[in-house]
Amino acid sequence: MLRSIKNLFEDKLGALDGEIGHVNDFYFDDETWAVRYLVANTGSWMPGRLVLISPHAFGNLYQGGKILLVNLTRQQIERGPSIESHKPVSREFEEDYHRHFGWPFYWQGGEMWGMSGFPVVPGPRRLPKKHLTAKGGDRESDEPHLRSAKAIIGLHIQATDETAGHVADFVMDDENWAIQYMVVDAGHWLSGKRVMISPSLIDRIGWKESKVYVNLTKKDILGSPIFDPAAFGIREHDPRLFL
Repeated sequence: MLRSIKNLFEDKLGALDGEIGHVNDFYFDDETWAVRYLVANTGSWMPGRLVLISPHAFGNLYQGGKILLVNLTRQQIERGPSIESHKPVSREFEEDYHRHFGWPFYWQGGEMWGMSGFPVVPGPRRLPKKHLTAKGGDRESDEPHLRSAKAIIGLHIQATDETAGHVADFVMDDENWAIQYMVVDAGHWLSGKRVMISPSLIDRIGWKESKVYVNLTKKDILGSPIFDPAAFGIREHDPRLFL
């Protein structure tokens, strides 16, 4: 099923034994365009703390309306490594995080999720450290290429000839957590309609310029497929999503 990432913001999160806060953001890899982590705001439960939750921790992404169910207990999450929102997530942190929960390193192996194309694991478990070393992976020395979806939404789109709207959303496949499309609001040129662009057409993200550079002309962007949630099987439940 395809999902609007923006539509998941603020949804409640439920652990195996109670609520744990709400969705604050998603971090994705700008090389593979796979969502690597959901960022949870733990609210009054653990005030002032943001935690990462891997897709390995989810069964079905949606159950019970606007509550995302996490296959972890509150204690497991509380004991997990926390992040600082103003600092990038380092590879060292990721290694400690995956060791804590016993999940495989996604950067080892040739598939999107390391040795698999999907984040499917029998369940969190602690494994001996000798089985969790980062050595031997194809990207063992690489720094992660993690980007905040929330930070990119709203950035201007820079076509090869001129600017052409801004990022309105991302569309994600909830089975493999891969971003399938970037949704672009082209403004008055399309009378409020939005178009979809494949991540393969994105050249780079310019933070200093607050722009996303795409390998398309403005005309190409305006001629891209119209974003129609119903036509593409994207589940929308909030009529205010694109207001």
